[in-house]
Amino acid sequence: MSDCPALPLAPGKAPVVMPTDILEPTPDPELAREQDYLARARTELARMRDKTLSTERAAGDAVSDAFLANTLARRAASLVDDPTSTLFFGRLDLEGAPAQEHGHERWYVGRRHVNDELGDPVVIDWRADLSGAFYRASRTEPMHVTLRRRFGIDRGRLTAFEDEHLQDAGEHDVRSDILMSEIERPRVGPMRDIVATIQPEQDEIVRADAATTICVQGAPGTGKTAVGLHRAAWLLYAFRDKLARSGVLVVGPNRAFLDHIGAVLPALGEIEVQHTTAEELVASVPVKGSDSTTAAVLKGDARLAAVLRRAVWARVRPATEPLIVPRGARRWRVPAYEVAEIVDELRARSVRYEAARQILPQRLAHHVLLEMERSGDSPDDRVQDAVARSTPVKAYAATLWPAVDPRAVLFELWSDRAVLAEHADGLLTPEEQQILLWDKPPRAKGTARWSAADTVLLDEIADVCERTPSLGHVVLDEAQDLSPMQLRAVGRRCSTGSATVLGDIAQGTTPWATASWEASLGHLGKPDSHIEILDRGFRVPALVIDYAARLLPAMAPGLGAPVSVRDNPGRLDFVRTTVADRDLAVARVVTEAAAEPGSVGVIAPAAYLASISAALTAAGLPHGILGTDHGDVTHQVDLVPATVAKGLEFDRVVVVEPARIAADEPDERTGLRRLYVVLTRAVSALTVVHAEALPAALD
Repeated sequence: MSDCPALPLAPGKAPVVMPTDILEPTPDPELAREQDYLARARTELARMRDKTLSTERAAGDAVSDAFLANTLARRAASLVDDPTSTLFFGRLDLEGAPAQEHGHERWYVGRRHVNDELGDPVVIDWRADLSGAFYRASRTEPMHVTLRRRFGIDRGRLTAFEDEHLQDAGEHDVRSDILMSEIERPRVGPMRDIVATIQPEQDEIVRADAATTICVQGAPGTGKTAVGLHRAAWLLYAFRDKLARSGVLVVGPNRAFLDHIGAVLPALGEIEVQHTTAEELVASVPVKGSDSTTAAVLKGDARLAAVLRRAVWARVRPATEPLIVPRGARRWRVPAYEVAEIVDELRARSVRYEAARQILPQRLAHHVLLEMERSGDSPDDRVQDAVARSTPVKAYAATLWPAVDPRAVLFELWSDRAVLAEHADGLLTPEEQQILLWDKPPRAKGTARWSAADTVLLDEIADVCERTPSLGHVVLDEAQDLSPMQLRAVGRRCSTGSATVLGDIAQGTTPWATASWEASLGHLGKPDSHIEILDRGFRVPALVIDYAARLLPAMAPGLGAPVSVRDNPGRLDFVRTTVADRDLAVARVVTEAAAEPGSVGVIAPAAYLASISAALTAAGLPHGILGTDHGDVTHQVDLVPATVAKGLEFDRVVVVEPARIAADEPDERTGLRRLYVVLTRAVSALTVVHAEALPAALD
C-alpha cells in the first residue's frame, strides 16, 4: 500500500498512517513501536543467517560433507531478507495476553519463522497452526483472538495499521481496507504470493490434510491458482519429512503460465518444487507431427488405455515347446504345459508387464529345481539363481515374454490395420480405427513423426510395462483442458500421493475439455476427491466480470456466474476503429495504460501479433511477446496470443478483435470459452479494441 495522508476505514477500526513527504509531524507512537519491532525482527533474521553461514561442518566423508554443505546453503538462501517486503504483515493478540509488549500471547504473522537467540519466536510462519486464526477468526467465531492487526506496507516499510477487536460486543465483521488495498495493488512481473490476503474459504483449502485430494472449481479472479501454490507450500511445511523425500510437482498449461507463477513458491521459501507442463510431463520423443482435431480427441479418449494394454500383453506368446536346460552331464526338462501354467499365473497377477517378465526366469528355474529334487539332488537358492541367469533359460523366457519398446507398440498399431482391429475390437468402431491409422505409414519407428497426443499414449504404454514413480503431491492447474488420457498421465505421478486439482469448467478451451469434475477425477484416479467451489472474485472487477459473464449461458449453461466482491468496480472501455487504423489504435490505448503503475497485457489473435508489435515498437513502447523466445513476465507491457492468456493476469488488459479470437477456435462453444478466458485477465481495467462487430452476446 502506498503512503497516503489517511485511509478511509470502516467504523470500529483504528487507522494509523505515516506522514507524506511534504508533512513531517511526529509519527504515531504505536506505529513507531511496530516499526521498531520490525527492525528487531530483521536483526534476528540476519543473526540466524550469519549463524548458518558460520556453522562448521564435521561430516564423516566427502558425500556427507557435500550434502551438509548443500543443506546449509539452501537454509542460508531461505534466510535472506527481502528489503522490498516486511517480515510480517499481521499481528494476533489472544485471550489472556499480558500487557508487556513481548508477551507469549502476542504473535506476529509473516512469510517465515524468525526466532531470537533463546529460540523464542519473533515472527511465526503463516503456515503454523496458530496462524490459521489470522485468516479465519471473525466476530462470530473469534478463535480466542481479541485483536487482529493488519499492516499497510510500502517498499518494505510499515506505513499503517488497522485493528479489528473481534470480541467487542455489538460489533459486526467489517471489510479491511488495508486488505482490499493490497489485493488491488498494481504489479509488474511474476505473480505474487497472497499470504497477507488469504480469505477464510481459501485457507480451508490451503490447510487440507496431505492425504486429501481437493478439486477447486474457481471462477476467474477467485485466486484458485494462488490457493493451489500456497497449499503446496503449506504441505511442505506441515509434512516436510514425507514430501521432501517423495517430491511435489506443479503442472501448468504452458511455459508462459509457469513463468508467471514461478516466483510464488521461492518467495515462500520453497525452492525445490518442480514445474512442468502437461506436454513436457510425457515428452519421451520429439513432437514433429500433428493430428486433426478428430484424431486428437480420439487419441485422448480413455478407451485407448484398454487398446494399448491389450497391445502390450499380446506380446506374450504361448509355450509350444518344452524348456530344456543342460547342467553338467544332465539335461533338465520342463514340459510346455507347465510353462503355460506359469505364464498364465503371471498374466493373472496385478503386476506390470516388465515386472512379470523379470519374474519368469526365476519361476522357470524353480521348476527345474523341482525336477532336480525329484531325481534326488538337493539344490539350494544359489543353484536356482544360476539356472535363472543361464543362457538357455534367458533365451527361452525371451521368446515367450519379449521386452517391449513403447514406440514399437504404437508404431505397429498406427501402421497395421489388422493389428489395430485385433486390439480395438469391441472398443473402437471401424470408423474410429480408420481415423487413427496413418495414411502413409513411415518405414520404421525411428522415422515416425509423433504428435503431442501420441506422446501421451507412449507414456501410457510405458506405464503398462513399468510402474511410473509416484510423487507425494501434484498441483494440477487448468485441469479442465486435459483429455482423459492426459489426466491418467498426471494421475500416475501421484498414484500413492495426493493432488490439488484447479480449474474452471467455463474456461475449457480444448475440444476434449471436461464437462464434469467427477469424470475428470475418475480419470485422474482420485474418484473420491473433495470438490470445493470458489465463486467470490477478488482479482477481477465487477464491470469486467459481469461483461464476460454474458457469454456463460451460451458456452456453459447452468454454471453460476462469479461475483466480484471488490469495492472498486474497475473500468470497461470500447474503442471502435477501422482495420487500417487498428494497430495504431492499440498503440494509443497501450501508451495511455502504460502511463500508470502496473502491468499491461495486450491480448490478440496470433495472426495480428507481428503488426501490433511493430506498432508498439514505433510508439516507443518496450514489450515482450509471451509464448516466444522474446517474451517473459518482466516487461510492463506484454503482447499475448489469445491461446496463451489462460492463467495470466494484468492490471490493465487490451483485447483486440474479440470476434476474431472466438472465430479462430474449431467450434462456437470453444471460441466463446476462449473469449471468456481472454476477457477475464484484467485486474483493474479492460479496453476492447475492434474493427469487426462484436459477438452477439457482447454487443
